[in-house]
Amino acid sequence: MRPVSDARLMRALAPMLALAALALAIPAAAQLVKDKPVLTLAGARIISDAAQAEAEKRGLKVTIVVVDPGGVPIALRRMDDASMAGPEIASGKAQTSARLGNPTALFEQRLQKEGQLRYLSFPGVVVASEGGIPIRLGGKIVGAVGVSGGTSQEDGLIAAAGITALEQQLAAGK
Repeated sequence: MRPVSDARLMRALAPMLALAALALAIPAAAQLVKDKPVLTLAGARIISDAAQAEAEKRGLKVTIVVVDPGGVPIALRRMDDASMAGPEIASGKAQTSARLGNPTALFEQRLQKEGQLRYLSFPGVVVASEGGIPIRLGGKIVGAVGVSGGTSQEDGLIAAAGITALEQQLAAGK
């Protein structure tokens, strides 16, 4: 039996060493990028359809805006005869909720209870009025819905109806 030269041994081991190096690099690369759920246009439609149905049930003409986690609109729906200011107000509620991860009702309550006017100038807070609710999936914020056109409480209930419809679809596995 002939002895194996170092060069032949290295050539034979090179593919295995490359695979081992790749296997070690994958966990390091995985720490640089995270997976997270993404709200799609189809999901935004489920939310806006259900929110519109809730508004119609209540006899209200509202604007519904669904945004991604950064506050960028995915869907905007202004019902016939809804206020011309509705798109801007609903967008502000949705953006505030998405960016800060809380319902806008929280900021409205703080303003009423504690008089904390600093929230009105806090970056990312456009509207401190109920009707903006974050959308959470798997513990992560994937967006928010904002509604304008009813009272603050009605806007909040309409937004919640949209999120509930999405949650029901997800639970049903559709």
